[in-house]
Amino acid sequence: MNNYKLLPALISILQTRNLTESARELNVTQSAISKTLTQIRSAFHDPIVIREGNQFVLTVKGQALKKQLPMLMQTLDNLYQPSVMDPSQCQRKFTLASSDYVAQAILPSICSELICDAPNTSVEYQLWHKDKLTELASMSLDLVSTITDTVPENLHGKSLGEDQLVMICRAEHPLCYSNNLSINDYINAQHVLISGGGDKDSSVDLALAELGEQRRVFASVPFFQSAIELLLKTNTLLTTPLHIAADFAQQNDLRIMQLPFDLKAQQYYLLWHAKHHQDPEHTWFRELCYPLLKNHLQYTKTQGMKLLHTYK
Repeated sequence: MNNYKLLPALISILQTRNLTESARELNVTQSAISKTLTQIRSAFHDPIVIREGNQFVLTVKGQALKKQLPMLMQTLDNLYQPSVMDPSQCQRKFTLASSDYVAQAILPSICSELICDAPNTSVEYQLWHKDKLTELASMSLDLVSTITDTVPENLHGKSLGEDQLVMICRAEHPLCYSNNLSINDYINAQHVLISGGGDKDSSVDLALAELGEQRRVFASVPFFQSAIELLLKTNTLLTTPLHIAADFAQQNDLRIMQLPFDLKAQQYYLLWHAKHHQDPEHTWFRELCYPLLKNHLQYTKTQGMKLLHTYK
């Protein structure tokens, strides 16, 4: 008879590839996790993980299990979920990932509704990078708010809308007084990049590379707020989505300008893995988050259009 009690340990080992970390995660001894791995290997007739130096690598069987097991385990967990979601009785920790801007601008509203309607729940927020979408099956995330051109297989999602990239700088920046900003002006300016929780402006560098050009990066910082503080004290530029530029421009003495070249609009989605799609608690949480994310994007983008300086 198959021993399904081995599966949680197997999932942990496949994800950590480290017996010490798995033992800590499962709150068992190193000896116990080693014995469990022996049982797993016997049950699946495969080594599953093979030691290589100081780490383990997955066998082909191990790679297949890493991809399949999270969805299967969630399906089993869903058997125990109530068919009707009662937020007041929910005791789940929801996990949401996006940029630090979303954490600052929208997460407080999400938490306000959670604590009102589902006071026994909790939230874990993680910074996100869009290149991790293909890894979502093996990650313990409920929802991801991100930019993507296509929704990968096995993911479900709802469009939040689209937005364009713009420049933002302090009012004293010399480029604010230009009547016809050129690509050379843009390239030769000093730029601030945001390195953490997203890749909002990579399309700029790809477009410039096609022209054989490259912009000057003065500073790279992990968070939006640190970038804004830098803009306020230096003659630097930040390239960012219009709705984010609008939000910060209304709070600070900043100016928004169009880019001197065309880029396609960025598509925003709220995404989740197929393993969560039928989960009543997850459904309730994503339906709570979706309008807050979408409405914020639409409202701030509309405000941004009023502040955007265009060149004739």
